[in-house]
Amino acid sequence: MSLQEKFQIITKGWVAAKKEGFTNNPIANLLRKELKKEIENIVSQFDSNYKVEASAGAGNWASVPWVSILNPKITSTTQEGIYPVYLFKADGSGFYLSLHQGTTIPAKKLGKKVAEERAEYIKKQLLEKVFGLEGWGVKDINLTASTSLGKSYEKPSIIARYYSADSIPSDEILKSDLNSLLNFYREIEGVELEMQDVQTKEKSSVADNNAIPLPKPFLLLAGISGTGKSRFVREQAEATGSREETYCLVSVRPDWHEPSDLLGYTTRLNNNAGYVTTDVLQFIVKAWKAIAETGVQIAGNKTAGHRDDLQAIPPYWLCLDEMNLAPVEQYFADYLSILETREWEWADDEFTYQCDPLLKASVIQSLSDDKRNELCKNLKLDPTSALWLEFCEHGIGIPFNLLVAGTVNMDETTHGFSRKVIDRALSFDFGDFFPNNFDDYFSPTVALKKLSYPIYSSAAKSKERLPAIDADGKASIQFLHALNTVLDNTPFKLAYRALNELLLSVISHQPENEIQLQAVWDDFLMCKLLPRIEGDSDKLAQHDIDESLLIKLSGILKENLSAIWNEPNARPDFYREKQQDGATIMIDCRSRAKIDWMQNKLAQSGFTSFWP
Repeated sequence: MSLQEKFQIITKGWVAAKKEGFTNNPIANLLRKELKKEIENIVSQFDSNYKVEASAGAGNWASVPWVSILNPKITSTTQEGIYPVYLFKADGSGFYLSLHQGTTIPAKKLGKKVAEERAEYIKKQLLEKVFGLEGWGVKDINLTASTSLGKSYEKPSIIARYYSADSIPSDEILKSDLNSLLNFYREIEGVELEMQDVQTKEKSSVADNNAIPLPKPFLLLAGISGTGKSRFVREQAEATGSREETYCLVSVRPDWHEPSDLLGYTTRLNNNAGYVTTDVLQFIVKAWKAIAETGVQIAGNKTAGHRDDLQAIPPYWLCLDEMNLAPVEQYFADYLSILETREWEWADDEFTYQCDPLLKASVIQSLSDDKRNELCKNLKLDPTSALWLEFCEHGIGIPFNLLVAGTVNMDETTHGFSRKVIDRALSFDFGDFFPNNFDDYFSPTVALKKLSYPIYSSAAKSKERLPAIDADGKASIQFLHALNTVLDNTPFKLAYRALNELLLSVISHQPENEIQLQAVWDDFLMCKLLPRIEGDSDKLAQHDIDESLLIKLSGILKENLSAIWNEPNARPDFYREKQQDGATIMIDCRSRAKIDWMQNKLAQSGFTSFWP
């Protein structure tokens, strides 16, 4: 089979092939094996050190397949550097031979905008400095891609030649074109690029900042007024992003009673269905845009990428101020339900994420054409963008980089929380976790650690991520068994969700010894178990205060948290560090003090709860 025939079969068969299974597909195999081998033969005659790579997709069909040629002196990966590449149009109408730039790694280091400016600057210099290159082909390419990843291949093209599927030239011309581009490629080795005019400050990222991935993306920050709960959320956003881009403050209104107050609603004025958006929905879409702009693939209600891609995706912080001024179970019902449908899947360092929609596709599809375009405009999306087309087909789900933090005061003007809400959140007694120290007001000695979004949803599917101290999870499972000996036959008994979230906490904090593991358990008690416990003496003590559920729980914990229960400053603080050198702060066992406080409250007033 000639080189021309291989290109013809791939281009004309591509669209039909994508409707078939990916594994062992003949079109995919033709590109990845036979075409790659023939290109290797041509390239090896030019320079035997050059490497050839080919891809039709990673487990699923790519929108734009490619065959690349790498000079190890310039780059060893398609994610950065300069290299020739064959890029096939998504609609099968033709393909390009392009001198290309890898932008994935620069985007992670510099941010998408700066990386694009850098790529454009390099393109301009090469076209000026390499004689004959500018007239070799076209400067702009159109891959007709529907995915953000496919579209992301267009701008980095420096120069390219296009071949229509209906008029692919002979083998001689194809080989001649490739050799002429390889000659230009060799010249680039000696070109000195002047980069002083390009901003090269690296973008702060989740990994670079050593941010702690939280086990849940929904936080309740409870504490008395004026302790800095809202400021805490703002500072977290600024630490890993910016206040303007990655932070949104929404003041909850007392008259909110349904999800439309938060996410918007359909209006049918003049019999013309339209959608009224909210700041929250717009912020959710902004978080999705940040994901899409990194080149992560978003298609078929699934988001797929590499672990390194997450470094360029900062957390987006939504702060619901005075969250319980309105009944949370009512206006937040959709989020609470959809939250549990989030699903991460990992295969080595490749991930997929999916989530049911907060705003269903049927709602978007029910709008008239002009109102649908109006919604697209209000969400600041391009109506031809892959992200908008994805929303129209599958709806708008919870982006994995969205963190929701509700600030909570418990007084006569606010509503309490049901266990449905508490079970789905990480509840922080703000005064215990982030105490106000007046002596540090002018010269702080303590700094907040940076927090980020979860990247696992099921501990059962991420067992290999458990640290050596609890490699099989048995220690944590035994800890929950011990708790349930006290909680059995009560409404506070722990179930699978609690176990999963305890193990996810262990994965997040990666304890290295028994003290650190017990510190994880201690924080789990504070964030997940104790907020569930409330009631009067009838419910908690059966009229015997000295034998209350809290007293029994304290007895169990004295044994299971023996390394930190009695000793002062025995455990590390996972959420704060010393300002000067980032050293670990040691603190007392949190749950012991909290249980004592709750027990005293029960003894004095006949009723107790977790909330300050």
